[in-house]
Amino acid sequence: MDFSRFVAVWAEQRPDAAAIHFEGADINYAQLEQQVQRSAIALHRAGIRRADRIAFLGMNDPQMLVLLLACARIGAMLAPLNFRLALAEHASQLRDCAPRLLIYAEEFADRVAELREELPELTGASLAREWLPACAACRGADLRNVPHDGSLDDDLLLVYTSGTTGEPKGAVLTQSALQWNCINSIHAHDLNRDDHVLMALPLFHVGGLNIMLLPALYVGAQVTLHRRFDAGLMLADIAARRPTLTLLVPATIAALFGHPDWAQADLSSLRMINTGSSVLPVSMLAPWIARGIPAGQVYGATETCPIAIYLRAEDAARKLGSAGLAAMHCEIRLTGPDGAEVPRGEVGEIRVRGPNLMRCYFGQPEASAAALQDGWYHTGDLARQDDEGYYWVVGRSKDMIISGGENIYPAELESVLADCAEIAEFSVVGLPDERWGEVPVAVIVRKPGATLDTGAVMALFEGRLARFKFPKRVVFTDTLPKTALGKVRRDAVVRMLAAN
Repeated sequence: MDFSRFVAVWAEQRPDAAAIHFEGADINYAQLEQQVQRSAIALHRAGIRRADRIAFLGMNDPQMLVLLLACARIGAMLAPLNFRLALAEHASQLRDCAPRLLIYAEEFADRVAELREELPELTGASLAREWLPACAACRGADLRNVPHDGSLDDDLLLVYTSGTTGEPKGAVLTQSALQWNCINSIHAHDLNRDDHVLMALPLFHVGGLNIMLLPALYVGAQVTLHRRFDAGLMLADIAARRPTLTLLVPATIAALFGHPDWAQADLSSLRMINTGSSVLPVSMLAPWIARGIPAGQVYGATETCPIAIYLRAEDAARKLGSAGLAAMHCEIRLTGPDGAEVPRGEVGEIRVRGPNLMRCYFGQPEASAAALQDGWYHTGDLARQDDEGYYWVVGRSKDMIISGGENIYPAELESVLADCAEIAEFSVVGLPDERWGEVPVAVIVRKPGATLDTGAVMALFEGRLARFKFPKRVVFTDTLPKTALGKVRRDAVVRMLAAN
């Protein structure tokens, strides 16, 4: 049995139920199963076998999901590429995973032509001009003979980390890991087949793909998929299509809050939103609670598929800002530098163990061994537990600033900056200092027309944090470097400051 089995089940039990709505058209479960079957046959006819890699380059598209499920059926792997990357980054990832086939959306044809100059051995197929016709040619094939070589033990998804702390690595996620992640998500969201998930985050990331979308299909629910995030379209579709759940990250939340339709938007269909990708300030969560919508959180990483810790709807208001409790099928430990668990209330590194963990980093045994020790994934993230056992993430161990022997967590300072109405974007990083070893520096993008100066920024911290945690410098800039999901790249911010 392979991971895609759930599609066949729902195609038999609920054939006419809508599975995916995309750009005005519905795909029901019977049609989705037929597309998976034809894609599996087309892959097999193209010579794709177990453990072979298929790469996909394109914006959100149901056909990427079809490819993933077809790969599960034949035991192959899908490597979705971040369409926002530069040519050199795409070439590096393709060299690393060596796909037998790159399937790409037509809008990226020029990029693929450039990649072929870099990688002459690259075999590419346009989604519209070559791949979909190849799948359509399988319409008359005997679907009873669709190859079913895949199993839950097979590697299925190869996702490259965002690279915020170094060179990107390809996390290998098995079919079983995706299935257990779906089970964790069902508990996190109380998912059932009557739910309707609106997804606008990019599917090349485990957040957009795995936190809600695949779990929704797993339980037979409906998904409305947007090609890419657009705040106006999202608010309009919440009102018109009446989804019950959606997933957001800080950048998309900020865009929604800043949209002129936000104040009057009809959000009444939403029974919960979920958030993730970084530590979220209360100012990004409280407005949802104020409108009667629980705002949960998911903590995890590419390497955890990603669900490891989550805050359920019933705890959203009471534990606002917390990452929640350990996922149903995850164990969590907080450890000190010596590897021993720290007492509740103290900060330690988050370690995760569970069936949803990656198997390894593709082709990197040393990095895999360092990240996965005795079955535990060492996240490099820091958190504390409160007296009820809820986890509060404070940042990354590599981001922690040690100033004069005191530990300073950037998330503490950033939470203060997030409450200032004149600040559009911000980041707090540590820079070397002869006297203190390191000092915190606040890097700020002002909102248009704001007159905020250094003195006003420093005043924000008065009475909220100990003085030794105050930033020693404030730097104003026009923009901050970010990842594809809008997360600020601290390493790039440090480089930017060093260059200036």
